[in-house]
Amino acid sequence: MVEQALRMKGLTSAIFSQVDEMRKAELAKGKDVITLSIGSPDMAPAQHIVKALVEAANDIGKYGYTLSKGVPDFLTAVANWYGQKFGVKLDPEKEVHSLIGSQEGLAHISLCLTNPGDIVLIPDPGYPIYSAGPLMAGAELYYMPLKRENDFLPDLEAIPESVLKKAKIMILNYPNNPLAAVASKDFFTKVIEYAQKYSFIVCHDFAYSDLVFDGYRPESFLSIPGAKDVGIEFNSLSKTYNMAGCRVGYIVGNAKVIELLGRLKSNFDYGIFYPLQKAAIAALTGPQQCVIDTSMKYQIRRDIIVEGLNDIGWNIDRPKASMYIWAPVPTDQSSVKFAADLLYNTGVASIPGVAFGTFGEGYIRFALVQPENRLNEAVRRIKQWIG
Repeated sequence: MVEQALRMKGLTSAIFSQVDEMRKAELAKGKDVITLSIGSPDMAPAQHIVKALVEAANDIGKYGYTLSKGVPDFLTAVANWYGQKFGVKLDPEKEVHSLIGSQEGLAHISLCLTNPGDIVLIPDPGYPIYSAGPLMAGAELYYMPLKRENDFLPDLEAIPESVLKKAKIMILNYPNNPLAAVASKDFFTKVIEYAQKYSFIVCHDFAYSDLVFDGYRPESFLSIPGAKDVGIEFNSLSKTYNMAGCRVGYIVGNAKVIELLGRLKSNFDYGIFYPLQKAAIAALTGPQQCVIDTSMKYQIRRDIIVEGLNDIGWNIDRPKASMYIWAPVPTDQSSVKFAADLLYNTGVASIPGVAFGTFGEGYIRFALVQPENRLNEAVRRIKQWIG
């Protein structure tokens, strides 16, 4: 008999699994399903990235362990990229560490910084790993509501001081998944003040740093004075360079935190396959027109969904960044029931907002991971059903 460990009881993928099973059931019936549920990029990496990967993969001497920190050229490429993009000065040796995808780092960081009973401040709605990692570490979760009336930013003043005194980590994510919300320099400055006052570490997930629209430029948390004293930033090549399956990410920022995570990872893994790191170096140091092109494609996709659905009175905000649309449920149904009806009636698969937390109820998330013709078809079907 297999007995589940107690730490597993807080982990669930129920709603995500439920949605995917419904999607598969519709496909099995022969239905043409337009999948806007899973946020997996459908675009390919630029050719110079693929070329670097292939050339390195053909080097039979590069199939050994690389060790978890990352090869020096990769660490330097990350540091230089941050300096050029955001004006953040990083020491490649002490302030950069590779990750097997940014999610891996987010999963493990609580093991480095919390003891059972410590509090981790979690955004709600939020990406599921933000909760899963602390739960596995035995930490307690305090959910920070992200509400539209507060621009989907946590209300720091609403967090009880008793909670702040026990907090060891605050997790933030801007540009945001699933909300497609953004944060200002003023907000990050206030977060740093709180972190300094209450001695917690800020973990900022910056995975959507380059999927930006209409000239918007996001702030790196580390670009704010004092941020490196209290924080770290996670980033990834998955979305920026369409390399999601490669699982190449990194953590930058506070040297002590990075040393702790590096020590943990040295016991957990042997690093990223060398050819993948070579591809990542090519991405970070090579021509950046591919990033601009990717962002523009997402902007066009955003406009198809937002403008098309606003035409029928479905009031959806036009996000400045990310690859998602956070849409209020236009009926009096729950987000799960509406997402199911949307799938059954139109063949358009989405994720109900409650999958991301209690405060996600009342919304659904569309991922902009289909080409323009499919998104136009999705809008046509929805208009026919609702309009």
